[in-house]
Amino acid sequence: MKTPQPPPPVVPRYLQEKELSQEDKDLIFSLPTEKAWVAHGLHKYHGFWLSTKQMQGVLACQKHFQAVDSDIVLVTTLKSGTTWFQALLFALVKRAHYLDPQRHPLLTENPHVLVPNLEFDVYTDRQVLPDLSSLARPRLISTHLPYVCLPDSVKHSGCKVVYVCRDPKDVFVSLWHFSNKLRPVGSGTMSLDEAFDKFCRGVNTSGPFWDHVLGFWKESLKRPESAFFIKFEEMKQEPALHLRRLAKFLGCPFSPEEETHGVVDGILRLCSFENLSNLDVNKSGILSSGMEKSAFFRKGEVGDWMNYLTTEMVKKLDSITQEKFHGSGLKF
Repeated sequence: MKTPQPPPPVVPRYLQEKELSQEDKDLIFSLPTEKAWVAHGLHKYHGFWLSTKQMQGVLACQKHFQAVDSDIVLVTTLKSGTTWFQALLFALVKRAHYLDPQRHPLLTENPHVLVPNLEFDVYTDRQVLPDLSSLARPRLISTHLPYVCLPDSVKHSGCKVVYVCRDPKDVFVSLWHFSNKLRPVGSGTMSLDEAFDKFCRGVNTSGPFWDHVLGFWKESLKRPESAFFIKFEEMKQEPALHLRRLAKFLGCPFSPEEETHGVVDGILRLCSFENLSNLDVNKSGILSSGMEKSAFFRKGEVGDWMNYLTTEMVKKLDSITQEKFHGSGLKF
């Protein structure tokens, strides 16, 4: 009598891949590949490492996404303040539609639902191409794609790009925690040392970190009317100042009446880490991707890397950062 075999492990939806076309399969598996942080592989595409699932979305949105001049595209590397800025942008741009703070969509919907990710949410796991033409303008979309991988329509339209970067030491620590939360049951955890080696070599989703940042930094210098570059740390230190800058860049500056009625402070309170992380909609449940909503809220602090990195690790990351950004005018 045969010994019954245990059932195969359940693969979370965010790791499930749809059937590839032969054209996409030929391209993806012709690329250099490395072991990913969570599961499956990372593929080196135009100098950046993208997961197989992400590649599916990238190729689809490059072929089919048509940006329009009123679009607003939020760009970040993973764990650089994406969820916070999704909330801030939604509250800022849509503020005239939601005047009652007790009935705001951010109280009942996760920011990732209100500002979907282009390559993961919009163009992945869909048998039929999404029709985005009917979405209310301005359309708010987020992405983790490096500049070179953006759809041409984003680069050449009049849409606005908001790029958020963060100290690579905090990005690394947050990414390590996040990735271990997403690893399938039974696959164990990735050690800090293994993750650190990969991050320093640029082998992480949408990495190398430094090349990703530089691509948009240079674009913000070349086209400041189209690309807004801000550091996570700047926003944490002077949120009201930078929210006003962002509103002006997006063409929706605060009116004197709004200033008098405290609209700026109201948006910042609504979108604060303390408020968002304590809402029921963000503490429990899962997104359509299969990810737990709570996974996107850990600390939201500046300098948490001090609790994890050794002196040698700090020196190495700082050295890479200095070398990569040398001559660019960008510093942390």
